[in-house]
Amino acid sequence: MITTLTTIKGRLGLPESDVKDDDLLNAIIEAVGARFDKETRRTLARNAAATEEFAGDEMELRLGNYPVESVTSFHLKSDETTGWELQSDVVYLLRKGCVVSLGGPLGAASQQLKVTYAGGYVMPDATVSAGQTALPKDLELAGIEQVLFVYRHRDRLGIASESGGGGSIAKPEQDLIPSVAAVLKRYERWVN
Repeated sequence: MITTLTTIKGRLGLPESDVKDDDLLNAIIEAVGARFDKETRRTLARNAAATEEFAGDEMELRLGNYPVESVTSFHLKSDETTGWELQSDVVYLLRKGCVVSLGGPLGAASQQLKVTYAGGYVMPDATVSAGQTALPKDLELAGIEQVLFVYRHRDRLGIASESGGGGSIAKPEQDLIPSVAAVLKRYERWVN
């Protein structure tokens, strides 16, 4: 998760013993993490066994769960009957922690290539081991601020206008805080 329940409760000034909104806060934390993945067009949380598929003749594999720690295997599939076949002695170069450049195509455009790898950021609720990368502090702080915003405005989100005795006021819907959107833009995955 992009932040921890303990961190959010601390920022809200809620004692650990107050569990009344814990389920709601956890749901908001999960939703904000999912939204961050969508906005950045990648998976931020570390996955030790991420897999992605590409056309068999692709040579520049832009992975979606980075920074990449290691590449475990390459498989090629020609048809559903044969299934995935392990490719050995694959020559590749990991560039900028997110692009695997193959020394040559492993197959044809009609085939499917699957790469298995470990990558992504270690979230605040886990321990960072050697070779892993912790979630950057600006992303964590953006997550905290967005969770707090959603929680504090949970009864008003989605309201486009309010009316009173003297008329109505239209308000733009705001689901991402502008400073949060700016942080997410810096971590956006470039895709074709």
